[in-house]
Amino acid sequence: MSEINYRIVARIIGILLCFEALFMLLPLSISIYYNESDIEAFLLTVAITAIVGISSACIFKRHSNQMGKREGFLIVSTTWVFFSLFGMLPFFIHGSIDNVTDAFFETMSGWTTTGASILDDIESLPHGLLFWRSLIQWLGGMGIILFTLAVLPMLNSGGGIQLFNAEVPGITHDKLRPRISETAKRLWIVYLSITLLLIILLVLGPMNFFDAVCHAMTTTATGGYSTKQNSIAYWDSAYIEYVIIVFMLISGINFSLVYHAALGNYKKLFQDEETKWFLFIVLLATAIISAGLFISGQMYGDVEKTIRTALFQVSTCITTTGFATADFSKWGPFFNVIIFCIMFFGACGGSTSGGAKTIRMVILLKNTVNEFYRHLHPNAIVPVRINRRVISYELVSKILAFLFVYVLVMAISALILSALGLTFEEAFGCTLSCISNVGPGFGRMSSDFSFEIIPSFGKWVLAFDMLIGRLELFTVLILFSPYFWKKS
Repeated sequence: MSEINYRIVARIIGILLCFEALFMLLPLSISIYYNESDIEAFLLTVAITAIVGISSACIFKRHSNQMGKREGFLIVSTTWVFFSLFGMLPFFIHGSIDNVTDAFFETMSGWTTTGASILDDIESLPHGLLFWRSLIQWLGGMGIILFTLAVLPMLNSGGGIQLFNAEVPGITHDKLRPRISETAKRLWIVYLSITLLLIILLVLGPMNFFDAVCHAMTTTATGGYSTKQNSIAYWDSAYIEYVIIVFMLISGINFSLVYHAALGNYKKLFQDEETKWFLFIVLLATAIISAGLFISGQMYGDVEKTIRTALFQVSTCITTTGFATADFSKWGPFFNVIIFCIMFFGACGGSTSGGAKTIRMVILLKNTVNEFYRHLHPNAIVPVRINRRVISYELVSKILAFLFVYVLVMAISALILSALGLTFEEAFGCTLSCISNVGPGFGRMSSDFSFEIIPSFGKWVLAFDMLIGRLELFTVLILFSPYFWKKS
């Protein structure tokens, strides 16, 4: 193993920061259009980010372009941190968030599409900052690196696939084209097309154009940031809720399958085992929660609205979007356990959703069933199959290791939050919400409240949970292993 090529790491991070500075021109234009108080904050942030990015890209321009797995992990992990550090500057400079901890938490929550917020008066923000919150979720949903792979041919070499694998969530990644940049382009085209279609549909409802754009971006990204403190409940519109439900579910499906379906190959989508399990869980959880609300007398008006409310909360939690039309934490322990479970596993791999992913749950379930069979027939060879393909024992082992680390990190983080004064429900609920990139917490951090009351150290812990959850644990945690840095 050779020494890490820090020069190419610094160069690519510099290039990426230049892109972030360009992205900031969009909310800046919004601020100028509305002539609001955040113009200076964006101008200063664009200048700082561009200077740092250009300097880093130019200083290391002539050095080696060699990139291996270690460089890929380092670039991806540190890029998300740097994007959050520079992305928080508009909030901090403007003064809408007056301390670094809260500003970083809010921005990391945006980039990782978590949606957990420390703000308790969202409507008071200028339009530029509201748009920036939505834009960072949209960019973070498909991935910072994936965007760069789509527009920079220089990364299409061997290093490009390292970056792709380190950032894209899920246990397998289907390449739509031989060149990784072509795959990235097609995924982004699908992503953009879904977003534009959703904007049109939301504008046809009671939303104005600005709110429609912001919510379309955060829905497709399964991020959940809203321009209203009451989230989707603000509009009290069945039309808006059904439209967003449909698009949350679409965004929870592997985007390569959505791409094939858009080209007319629906068979591949509807025959995919993970997709069928995902939709089955949505329907089952909705039916159970709806029945429970009827039995417990917690109906929301009529039967249709109660079922719609249950379906919305299930969809927003399993896709880890985080929008709200009701406070599910007040329904009772039975409902909270169901919500907790679907938040844990999330939607499909290769989507913008967080969580441990449905495919891992399916493989684990099938492997467990096979273990029962092996106890009766110890000499039998019974492989796990997904979509009629045999899943190797090595992959099953990796999934078991992933889920073990996932639960371990949750337990450690919840223990820390408990020591800081949070209740058991709040500590585990907020940890799960952040590591699964969902957004709403439990207890005082439910949909009616923000994460602002959590102590500063707890916010840094949860921000770290958001990062490792978005990048699937090992991409970040491997940086803390001594052999990652050793030269051999």
